[in-house]
Amino acid sequence: MKIGLTCPASLPATQFGGIMFLCLDIAKESSKKGHNVSIYTTDMDFANNPKTFNKNLPRLEKIENFIIKRSHVWFFFKLFFINPGMYFQMINDDMDIIHSIGVRSFQTLIAALISKKKKIPLIISDQGGLTTHPDLKSGIKNRIVYRLQTPMINFIIKQSSKVIVANEYERQIFLKFCDDSKISIVQNGINLESFHSKLPNFRKKYNIHNSFFLFLGRFNKIKGVDILLNAISLIKNHSMMSNIQLVIMGVDFGFESNMFQMINKLDIGKKVTVIKNPPRDYVLSAYRESKFLVLPSRWELSPLTPLEGFAFRKPVISTNSHGIPYTVKDGVNGILVNLEDPIGLSKAILELLSNDKKCNELGDAGYNLVHDSCNSKTMVEKTLEIYQTLVNS
Repeated sequence: MKIGLTCPASLPATQFGGIMFLCLDIAKESSKKGHNVSIYTTDMDFANNPKTFNKNLPRLEKIENFIIKRSHVWFFFKLFFINPGMYFQMINDDMDIIHSIGVRSFQTLIAALISKKKKIPLIISDQGGLTTHPDLKSGIKNRIVYRLQTPMINFIIKQSSKVIVANEYERQIFLKFCDDSKISIVQNGINLESFHSKLPNFRKKYNIHNSFFLFLGRFNKIKGVDILLNAISLIKNHSMMSNIQLVIMGVDFGFESNMFQMINKLDIGKKVTVIKNPPRDYVLSAYRESKFLVLPSRWELSPLTPLEGFAFRKPVISTNSHGIPYTVKDGVNGILVNLEDPIGLSKAILELLSNDKKCNELGDAGYNLVHDSCNSKTMVEKTLEIYQTLVNS
């Protein structure tokens, strides 16, 4: 098959997170099976933010067995990137199917227009909380843009032949827009091959001498960084914290300065190390060397970070909100606490610090999950079955 994938960002912009990695994994695994795959995207560059674009990135780049086709972003609002050149790239290319990831995006609008004009089946995957993401209703500007995008969203979903969702939580979101027969659940998965490569020395690179537990994610209030810092302040003098620290790794999505202010105000600088814009291989090395992950998000759809931690047998502490419990199972592969609960979070941290046996058992269960079902090979096999059914019909 000739497969066209669209996404708001791709390599080298690893800071964009889960949407980018899912698109990349579909491209990698599909091309390995002999399919002709192209990713149509923007020229976002590797940076400590989501808004650095680089005209000098190659417009066409072959990576492994697939191709990335970039076009320049003329302007943007939040994460809505306008790159009109993508339309002309896609209209001139031949493809059997289009799969667009990130529904509330200019790239998916282009994909829907191309699908309609060329009569090519369109598959959409959101991964962004179509109606439930907190940013959609925070502030007057966001609410206005959210309303203005409604006709675009309706057009995209109507034009799509199939909607792929990651779990039952997301299925319920799309049932408000389309019939259940249009929706298929395919669990998100991670590429396990990269986890077996030789990794650099994380501790040496960042001068970390103590044991540590890890937060990895955007520096954004939605990710619950402030809740985590308040939890650390509650236990900073506890005996279990004497020879361990928190490592925070990520990129700035608007909360970085507030985060550093909180660290100073709470007087937890000796217990917290912040690493900005870390290279991917050092992220993997941090997973390997950490004791466990703490991800107290206020909202997630189907997070990939816990799965990456599971690949290194690391349990995850998170919250029992939105789509998180479909990935992190309380008492099975992690511990779930209530939203906005730094006291409960601090207790969960101390529980794993004091119980190595439980920590190992939860980590082993997570490891089994990603090897049995939540991996990119399984995810792409199911996705390709959907592609083939639509192309044949």
